Amino acid sequence: MTMKPGPHNAITDVPGVLVGQVERVDPPYLTGTTVVHVPGTAVAGVDVRGGAPGTRETDLLDPVNSNPGANAVVLTGGSAYGLDTAGSVLRWLEERAQGVRVGPGERDVVPIVPTAVIFDLGRGGDFTARPEPSWGADAIAAATDGPVALGNHGAGAGARARSLKGGVGSASVRLEDGTTVGALVVVNAAGSAVDAGGRLYGARSGLGDEFAHLRTPTDRPELITPGRTLIPGPAMNTVIAVVATDLPLDKAATRRMAMVAHDGLARAIDPIHTLVDGDSVFALSTASGEPRLSVTDPTALGQLETVYAAGARTLSRAVVHAMLAAETVDTPAGPILSYRDAYPSAFRIA
Repeated sequence: MTMKPGPHNAITDVPGVLVGQVERVDPPYLTGTTVVHVPGTAVAGVDVRGGAPGTRETDLLDPVNSNPGANAVVLTGGSAYGLDTAGSVLRWLEERAQGVRVGPGERDVVPIVPTAVIFDLGRGGDFTARPEPSWGADAIAAATDGPVALGNHGAGAGARARSLKGGVGSASVRLEDGTTVGALVVVNAAGSAVDAGGRLYGARSGLGDEFAHLRTPTDRPELITPGRTLIPGPAMNTVIAVVATDLPLDKAATRRMAMVAHDGLARAIDPIHTLVDGDSVFALSTASGEPRLSVTDPTALGQLETVYAAGARTLSRAVVHAMLAAETVDTPAGPILSYRDAYPSAFRIA
């Protein structure tokens, strides 16, 4: 049986995963916040490989530490300032008694909300035009299990990929045994998602005819090459992502899923994991109950490797969808062109 995307081809195809987003793109703003909400909680892991990460609550996800899961994951613009958006998500969850129970009262809970940020400060023209703390609550309140808005939405509003406009991307796959794997990514890379010939690196990972409408472009725009940038100033970036599955994984197996998913970034962006990126991948297992698959169980290795490979491939595909959905934006430093506007001949005309 051929593997196919889920109904939305998004992380929300994984049962138990909701996504909500807010953004501001009116000058001088160009930033936003994306929240992945798991109302039933999920076993969670993370792997941080970039040299300049901005994160919160990642140590708690280490398999040697006690808490097994998360209630939500926040991906946001604003660099370190954006971490404040997690506070309003905690309060929103507390009001609904979602979190680790620490007392007998109805709301005696501590929500677990791991968070990662991208650097988009000043992209819209004002260094102080960044996500407000309340944006986290606004995003989680808007979360649904429906289609995910891609491109210049949520934390992807101000994202860029080298010299091109980046954004939010998502994808999913249904495996032969019925397991669903999904990914959501904010592409804001120092590296390029486009090779020297103008092709999207990750397009080779498409399922079936997913990217059949793409071809090698004949455009050769002088200012849009893998080695050039239109944006003056230091290259400060970061790719952040969430991969999720409904396969029951324990905490170590979920961490391994996050680790392997970085291979998907490496296939879609070059270079990756640089000293000016804070590349971080979270992983979620939304299945409830026991038993849970473990990396120390030899009988589980086949299932685990299948899901891990699917997670990496799905993340590569999500990067492509981010680049295809991104739209050109005008900034005081000049336009940041989308892939579609930079390479119009890459798209087949029906």
